[in-house]
Amino acid sequence: MKTFSPVKEGKVREIYDNGDSLIMVATDRISAFDVILKNKVTEKGAILTQMSRFWFDFTRDIVPNHMISVDTADMPEFFQTEEFAGRSMMCRKLTMLPIECIVRGYITGSGWASYCKDGTVCGIQLPEGLKESDQLPEPIYTPSTKAEIGDHDENISYERSIEVLEKEFPGKGEEYAAKLRDCTIALYKKCAEYARERGIIIADTKFEFGLDEDGNIVLGDEMLTPDSSRFWPLEGYEPGHGQPSYDKQFVRDWLKANPDSDYDLPEEIIEKTVAKYKEAYKLLTGEDF
Repeated sequence: MKTFSPVKEGKVREIYDNGDSLIMVATDRISAFDVILKNKVTEKGAILTQMSRFWFDFTRDIVPNHMISVDTADMPEFFQTEEFAGRSMMCRKLTMLPIECIVRGYITGSGWASYCKDGTVCGIQLPEGLKESDQLPEPIYTPSTKAEIGDHDENISYERSIEVLEKEFPGKGEEYAAKLRDCTIALYKKCAEYARERGIIIADTKFEFGLDEDGNIVLGDEMLTPDSSRFWPLEGYEPGHGQPSYDKQFVRDWLKANPDSDYDLPEEIIEKTVAKYKEAYKLLTGEDF
C-alpha cells in the first residue's frame, strides 16, 4: 500500500498530494489569535469537512468549487481508515490566489473597534449611529493578505487587492479582484439568507479562491464553517453588545478572560465548543452529526 505524507500543514488542515488531485484532511486542532492551541477538539475536523461539503453543494450555481468527493472509498487505500473517515476531502488542484476574501454583514470584532475609532471599517465609511452587532445596510467586502502560520493577516483596501493580484498575475489584477469581490458577496448573500431562515445569523466569513488549469476562478479551502465564520443564534439577537456564538469566538472569549491559560483549554470548554459546532451543523443541514 502506498503511504502518504502531508505536503503542507496549516493551523487545522493537512494537505496530501494525490497526483492529479489533493486530499485535504481537517484535524481536530483549533487555533485562536493565529496560535494553535494545545488541545484537540474531538470530532471538530469531521464537522468542518461535512459542513463545507454541504455549502459547496449548495452554492455550485454561483461559482464552481474544488470538491471532488468526501467519501474515502474514492481515495487511495491509505485514507480508508477510521482516522481519515469523515474528515477528508478530495479536491481539484488549484493555483491559489493570494487574497483572503472577507465579507461582513454585521459590525462586530475588529470591524466594530475600527468603526468606534473613526467611523470606517477597512477604509469603508459606514453610516453614523451604528450599534455593536448591527446589521449593515449592505454586506461589505474587506479583503486581506494571507499570512504564514504565526503571522497576522493584514486588512487591505479593494484597490490594494488589485495591486497584489496584478503583481502575481500581470494584466489580470482588476479582473480577478472584481470577480473575487462579486463572488464573495453573492455567496454570502445566498448563504446568509438560507442560514437566517434556519435560526443562524452569519455575521461575517471568509472565502479563498484559486485558478483551475483553464484560468477559471474556483472556490477552494473550506466554506462557511465555525472556524472561518461568525455564527450567531437568531433567537435572542439584540444589537448593542456582543452576541453569543456557535463558532470559535466562544474559545476566543474564554482565552481573553483567562490570559494566563497559556492557550490550554479546560475540558469543559472543549465539550461546549463541540456541542456548539454540532448544534450549528444540525440547524444548517437538518441532520444530526
